[in-house]
Amino acid sequence: MIAQTLFVLGLILSAVVAIPIDPYGLSAPGLTYAAPKLLAAPAISYAAPKLLAAPAISYAAPAISYAPKVLAAPVAVAKVAVAEPYDPNPQYSFSYGVTDHHTGDSKQQEETLVNGVVHGSYSLAEPDGTIRKVTYTADKVNGFNAVVEKKGVAAVAIAKPALAVAAVPAITKIGYASAPGLSLGGYH
Repeated sequence: MIAQTLFVLGLILSAVVAIPIDPYGLSAPGLTYAAPKLLAAPAISYAAPKLLAAPAISYAAPAISYAPKVLAAPVAVAKVAVAEPYDPNPQYSFSYGVTDHHTGDSKQQEETLVNGVVHGSYSLAEPDGTIRKVTYTADKVNGFNAVVEKKGVAAVAIAKPALAVAAVPAITKIGYASAPGLSLGGYH
């Protein structure tokens, strides 16, 4: 239907354009134009496509209930306290040591706990070359007690005299602007 309508409108438009109109009256006297003969339009038929039936769509709203839910009473759970194993006389012992000849780092530690008394010691290499050793004990009656010892002779650092350095004058870089059209070795 739309195609037929467009075809008819196109024929009418082409017929209107073919008729000369001289709104200023400048046409030559005695000159007439014959309207072109229009050919009959061929018969065009158009069959509309068959539409398929749309599937039936239905929607059922979910059932909503506002009645309060009654919960069952909580079940009583009896908690039984299980005593963790207790050692009235705990004991432990550990030790470690590090010696790194590349960095000069050297340290050791050892410690033991027997009958509620901690016995231990640690030692480390000081930067001056001596070795500091700390021996300690700790218990509930006497608290923490430590004895510090230093072994070895401290290396004496000899101070070098300071060298006099003369001030160097600053060098200033000077830039030159090139004239237009002048090239300085390819650098701009």
